[in-house]
Amino acid sequence: MTRSPAPTELLRQWLDRQLPPPAAAWLREQSGKLAVDRSERTLQISLGMVVRKIGRDDLALTPADLEVAATARPDWDPSRWSVDVATRVLMLACSAEERDVFAERFTRLCRYADLGESIALYSGLPVYPHPEALVDQASEGIRTNMRAVFEAIAHRSPYPRDHFDVQRWNQMVLKALFIGSTLHPVVGLDARANPELARILSDYAHERWAAGRPVSPELWRCLGPFAQGGMLDDLERAAASHEATERMAAALALSASPDQRARRMLAGMPDMSDAIAGGRLNWDALADAMQAAHG
Repeated sequence: MTRSPAPTELLRQWLDRQLPPPAAAWLREQSGKLAVDRSERTLQISLGMVVRKIGRDDLALTPADLEVAATARPDWDPSRWSVDVATRVLMLACSAEERDVFAERFTRLCRYADLGESIALYSGLPVYPHPEALVDQASEGIRTNMRAVFEAIAHRSPYPRDHFDVQRWNQMVLKALFIGSTLHPVVGLDARANPELARILSDYAHERWAAGRPVSPELWRCLGPFAQGGMLDDLERAAASHEATERMAAALALSASPDQRARRMLAGMPDMSDAIAGGRLNWDALADAMQAAHG
């Protein structure tokens, strides 16, 4: 049986393939230093030089690269990474000490990081050793109002799905809506849906409506499987919206509800119902429609 490559092996391969020879040589030199001297000071010096030595180009990955990445770490998706993010993640992962020391180091680095460093540090959560020891700091990270930092944790990463408890998960989903982020890149969004989150989102929708503010159509995705009673009233309101994406989301949420009333409501939306049954309307299609509507 062929062994799946470690994420750090893949990062080395991708960077070595893409970086110009001087940058690749510098990375090999720094990696050698970190293998011998894993002190925090040496790591901080190396991390601080990354952008100047490596640059900020996008990490050029092929579909085959992404398939291998998902084999190395299920649902790991580094498709939006840059070379500086990949380099910083590699350096930190390869300088890891024992569990508690690494967790303390990660916390200190996050505490004093600038924006680019924060994005890199949190992006590496799926591939660091001792992931269970980093939950508290990851939870702190999702409290940020900086979308780029929040999305480094929440988007295209299996880490929250695999390591957040229900309270932390629900906080992350609500925070995404609160800061205007999107939900469709959240790994495990449907699998981690829960009744408490549905109630939280229903209350949030009512707060938005009372303030005369719009509600993200994606909100209904986490509510649909648990919709009954007043939540179905919420979906009925969404289904009557003049916004096409909100009507689409309401139909999708109704299709996920086990309530008989939901089925009757969906039957009253024959075009949407047919599109769902035919596979033309799903949450991915809704995400595409939302992106098109907002340019």
